[in-house]
Amino acid sequence: MSQKSPLSQEPRIVGFLCNWCSYAGADMAGTSRICYPASIRIIRVPCSGRVDPILVAKAFAMGADGVLISGCHPGDCHYVQGNYFTRRRFAVLRSLLDFLGIEKERLRLEWVSATEGQRFAQVVADFRDQLLQLRGAG
Repeated sequence: MSQKSPLSQEPRIVGFLCNWCSYAGADMAGTSRICYPASIRIIRVPCSGRVDPILVAKAFAMGADGVLISGCHPGDCHYVQGNYFTRRRFAVLRSLLDFLGIEKERLRLEWVSATEGQRFAQVVADFRDQLLQLRGAG
């Protein structure tokens, strides 16, 4: 049995996607047969505002190379203010990552609507490439 070297492995991405927009955007990418890296593991959440920072830290602790939080565009949240909470929480969490010894570029926040399957695929591909660059730099 052959083993892959760590450099040839795909980065492991955990994606917390809101049910109403980003998850539907990922579904749109899939039903439209738009290819995106298979290295993302999607966790469907009711709203991006429900992503607890502890969940993000736990994902990193369990070996994730990157964490993507994705929700509705500002102003389009099904729960009105959820993505505004997400944006504030993300800023604080990102500033704390250095304290945890994690590069802040490993955490990403994106807004993807249900009709943006192509955008979802591009976001995941860009994040994967960014994580590969971080691996090469480290």
